[in-house]
Amino acid sequence: MNLTILAVAGIIVMVLLLFLGMNIGISMIVVGVIGYAIAVDDFSIALSRLGTVPFTTGSSASYVVIPLFVLMGEFTLESGMSKGLYNCCQKWFGHLRGGLNIATLVANGVFGAICGSSSAAVATIGRLAVPETRRYKYNDAFSAATCAAGGTLSWLIPPSTGFIVYGLTAGNLSIGRLFAAGIIPGLILLLAYILASSIVAAKDPTMAPKGEKCSMSERMRSIPGILPIVVLFVVVLGGMFSGIFSYTEAAAIGAFLTIVWTACVGKMTWKGFWSRCLSCLKSSIMVFQIMIGASVFGYFLTVTNLPQDLASFISGLDIPRIVVMFCILIMYIIIGMFMDTLSVVLITIPIFAPIVTALGYDLIWFGVVTVLAMVLGTITPPIGINLFIAAGIDTDMQISAIMKNSVPYCIALLLVTILAICIPQLSLWLPNLMYGAA
Repeated sequence: MNLTILAVAGIIVMVLLLFLGMNIGISMIVVGVIGYAIAVDDFSIALSRLGTVPFTTGSSASYVVIPLFVLMGEFTLESGMSKGLYNCCQKWFGHLRGGLNIATLVANGVFGAICGSSSAAVATIGRLAVPETRRYKYNDAFSAATCAAGGTLSWLIPPSTGFIVYGLTAGNLSIGRLFAAGIIPGLILLLAYILASSIVAAKDPTMAPKGEKCSMSERMRSIPGILPIVVLFVVVLGGMFSGIFSYTEAAAIGAFLTIVWTACVGKMTWKGFWSRCLSCLKSSIMVFQIMIGASVFGYFLTVTNLPQDLASFISGLDIPRIVVMFCILIMYIIIGMFMDTLSVVLITIPIFAPIVTALGYDLIWFGVVTVLAMVLGTITPPIGINLFIAAGIDTDMQISAIMKNSVPYCIALLLVTILAICIPQLSLWLPNLMYGAA
């Protein structure tokens, strides 16, 4: 059987299994094992891969960073850092037209980066923001859409689980360089979201009226509320970027500090401790299951030689390489509308990474472009997981209205993605400055 046809058939079957409701990790394992067996004409060899991949993936020292950062995020939630963060942002920005939405975006970006979870950031900051915006007669759907958009920043501003998974999948790239690469595009995206929110508020003041202006003394009194997050951010990222400790050690130190802080502020209980540990375990198992499935599926694609053949074919086409990148962007946007972000990264990187390399692009830069394209899927229908999480904040909210109000943020995110493609130095300048040109 033609191996290229086999690979394409395998991808189609896997997508069909996903739409039928099969677990993403299981579907990749099933297709990967059966496809590999057909390709090598030996089912025992395929089963041997299934016997070794889970152990090699689960026992890799590089992957320990994932549960550690997840644990840090869990105890960040338990300690109540989010309340002090949002309160501070509200005091400083709330008096502006649409100021509470600006506060939501800033708080969402900072908190999402620390907790490492887009979904957790949307739910946590949303529960704080929506009642406050409602008190000042903001449009509920617009406020919820703002929370959903703000959650996407957690994938760009480090420490980002998305960059960790991408770096390990794309060939053990430097996680530190990837973290550094996401900072400038992440800040640009935050500014683009703030601009989009301000434009909507300026066109229709009823969507986001001005809030109450606080005195300077009130603003200054709110600053201690953000100090725990600032200290955590500086210690974890500062220590990692300065070379004092590795990204794995940074994750361990971050998790330890959040646990200590939770105990210091009196929020630590045995029930809460075990609940957060169990939540961390569930999240980590989900990620590892998908990664194991992606590894098995990756062996199948490799033996069919599809990624290399596709890279050779595309690099040989007489078209500008930037056109190829925009085609990949469009594919990512479409796929991201229907699939979980993490799953898409794990499935597509083994296919696209050889193409990007063959075109002469930097994989660190491509990681930023990939993440930007992927998170767009979290705020676009029909899946738009962040939109549904935002709608769950209050049962009175209509998902259709939230989707409609997410359009300005989708446009802002798309424009920043195009900007990142056209100006690679936005992603590469900082990592090259900190680590030297690769």
